[in-house]
Amino acid sequence: MPGIGGSGAVTRSTLRQQLADALRDEVLAGRLQPGQEFTVKEIAEQYGVSATPVREALVDLSAQGLLDAVQHRGFAVRAYSPADHRAMLQARSLVTDGIFRRLIATGFDPDADPATAATLAGVRRRGEEARRAAAAGDLGVLVGYDVRFWRELGELYGNVHLTDFLHRLRVQTWACAVQLLRRAAAPTGPPEPGRPPGAPLPQGLFWTGYTELVDALAHRDPAGAHAVVTAYDAHSLALLERLAAVG
Repeated sequence: MPGIGGSGAVTRSTLRQQLADALRDEVLAGRLQPGQEFTVKEIAEQYGVSATPVREALVDLSAQGLLDAVQHRGFAVRAYSPADHRAMLQARSLVTDGIFRRLIATGFDPDADPATAATLAGVRRRGEEARRAAAAGDLGVLVGYDVRFWRELGELYGNVHLTDFLHRLRVQTWACAVQLLRRAAAPTGPPEPGRPPGAPLPQGLFWTGYTELVDALAHRDPAGAHAVVTAYDAHSLALLERLAAVG
């Protein structure tokens, strides 16, 4: 089936999660198009597995807001609107900024805790990779590093419920952004010479302030962290408006 890939049977015990991760990556990469429908049977045959873990994985992705259940027909990739994206960005902004302000205010101090310092160093490396992918316009690589960066950064706060909420929201935000990006980049005439499908998007399109945020947290600088998050939100909203205008 077009748009759903797999490199062979998945056989490990975490089958349900592996299938959910694989299909989520397909949505985030834009290879599964908004509104595209498929059945449990089709996915099971594609990956060479039984129907039960596939059904469980698809239900999980529906709960995460990436798929819609279609009565008597299976599942479909959820189609998002610019209004959906705008609401997601607003919710993300409120929670993220509050977490970092509270984290610093409640005694977060990497210098006094080697384990925290090591975790923050790992997050910084993830941020460096995300920054390079963002600067290069490599959307596929950027999404993976961005999601991991923010999840690991959020885990420093120590509230698993907030971490999970923000992770789901960020995945949904990227799913929506990818749809808008692909729609805006879709050719309306002959293909652009020298630009194959999947080529990097224009440089300068994405936010690159990952390491600045890590540095602000490492220095326990709430004003600096707030300024970085504010700039990130402003950049995201500006990009959304550009994409919505094109789309």
